[in-house]
Amino acid sequence: MELPTVMKLKNYQSQLADLAPAGCYVALRVGFYAPESELNLFSNDWIDHYTLSGHALSDPLLLWCQRNEGFTRWSDIDNFGPADILRDYRSFGYRFGSVVSIPATPSMRKRSLGIFARADREPFEMEMHKIRKILYELHSYEPKPVTKAQLDALRLYSQGFLQKQIAHELKISVSAVKARLRGGADRLEVKTPREAALLAASRGLL
Repeated sequence: MELPTVMKLKNYQSQLADLAPAGCYVALRVGFYAPESELNLFSNDWIDHYTLSGHALSDPLLLWCQRNEGFTRWSDIDNFGPADILRDYRSFGYRFGSVVSIPATPSMRKRSLGIFARADREPFEMEMHKIRKILYELHSYEPKPVTKAQLDALRLYSQGFLQKQIAHELKISVSAVKARLRGGADRLEVKTPREAALLAASRGLL
């Protein structure tokens, strides 16, 4: 698969929807409390029910992903959580599916995972391989490294410094501060300096 210039989860939304026509949830690079990026194609009714029921804390599909790597069908998951949650999935029409888990590595110390649903049949082995390949490439993709100058500006920005104060601290112009913050956001492939600062902090760059 040829990697796009900007590797974003939404670029693969249609492919994932084809492979999991009933819905899916993908979480890339899951940190202490949240993923860096996520995609949820399940129905709003299921999302509301799942959230109100607190299923995320004991979902056997997520528990499997946390404790394993690779992929498997839902029907092959045993003893990973309350069976009533899987019955809940089925009651909303999600009768079959697979899960994929990409483990952390020394260079990427976070895990990526996904839950993929079908209403018509068990997923084929080839389909699960395709999903795993997509997730692995998204998980391991690294944008251009952020420069030290950009990180210095983002570090101060994350501490609440205003652009004028950052300029004073770094002994540069305000326009140079803006350029460094914008450059850091571009390299981290996010829209704003605030998002860049949060992402850089979550990756241990600051």
